[in-house]
Amino acid sequence: MTFAVVLHLAYWQLTIIKLLVVLSVVPLGALVLGYVFLMKVMAHMQSRLGPMDSGGLASRPGLRENPFLPHGWFQLIGDFVKFVQKEDIFPALADRWVFALAPAVVIMSTFLLFVVVPAGPHLIAQNLDVGIFFALAVSSLSVLGVLMAGWASANKYSLMGALRAAGQLIAYELPMVLGIMGVVVQAGTMSLQGIVLAQAHGSIFGFGRLGEPFVITQFFGFLLFLAAAQAELIQTPFDMPLAESELVAGYLTEYSGLRYLLFYMAETASAFAFAAIAATLFLGGWYLPGIGPSRQLADVIGPFVLGAKIMLVAFLIYWIRFTYPRLREDQLQTFAWKYLIPLSLVNILVTGILKVVF
Repeated sequence: MTFAVVLHLAYWQLTIIKLLVVLSVVPLGALVLGYVFLMKVMAHMQSRLGPMDSGGLASRPGLRENPFLPHGWFQLIGDFVKFVQKEDIFPALADRWVFALAPAVVIMSTFLLFVVVPAGPHLIAQNLDVGIFFALAVSSLSVLGVLMAGWASANKYSLMGALRAAGQLIAYELPMVLGIMGVVVQAGTMSLQGIVLAQAHGSIFGFGRLGEPFVITQFFGFLLFLAAAQAELIQTPFDMPLAESELVAGYLTEYSGLRYLLFYMAETASAFAFAAIAATLFLGGWYLPGIGPSRQLADVIGPFVLGAKIMLVAFLIYWIRFTYPRLREDQLQTFAWKYLIPLSLVNILVTGILKVVF
């Protein structure tokens, strides 16, 4: 990394900095998406205000009407304090070690996703040649954590929810992988940094000023990725594993306090991570037209450009969540196996043909 040379950092010092950055992205990403979308965007979509008086200048008299001042931003901090103060309950028949480790396994997979996401030409924790393969592999680790939580809870509702979640996650990993394959074929690399550079140096019908965002040529792949990511996050309309009317809260039924918060944080941070991957694969990531990838300015504004694209993709993810009703279990599986997977195979076939012809 460039700043490592400028500051004369040792390898272990650079590794610690990378680790701290990656560890900070998860809570910050969960905090941003939780406040912006779960509290404010959803509130406005449902014609209500959401939290208004907890923290910020908006809590002062006479300032609440100003839409440019923060309002209710401290609500999530208050929720965090509430969860920390709650009792950490272990069911009497639970496998205590497995029950305790399950949230850590789930959130660990979220942390690992950010290792290969580039935020600039030199701002990346580890630039792997198989970066997208690594991201898809570590995202699958959450299935183990979910199964651990359901089995160790010694609760039939938790076990049913975990089995539903595992079946759903495995089913929707296939269209996600196949949807990404179109991008890999077109870019000719599995490196996320390489995919960004392929979009930066590409051109649309000979016009190269804007690069070649793959969302144009891989629009169906983008839609497939969004649908699969929605199911991987176990969000509406794919939240059957947590269906309150049937399973109380699914594999989370017996969890409380900080461990429950870790599951919730992992879900929101995973939405941030999937939005970052989608922005990198389909929207050019940190690249901004007019600023060459080789310029040092790209490292400065790259994180902000990537952040803006992440918020755009996250808006689409949460828009779907707030709009559509829950699917039945048979509808959920049918949608994956009969529609998404065949469409993703067709997308790969068309991409391969066009790659060879042009």
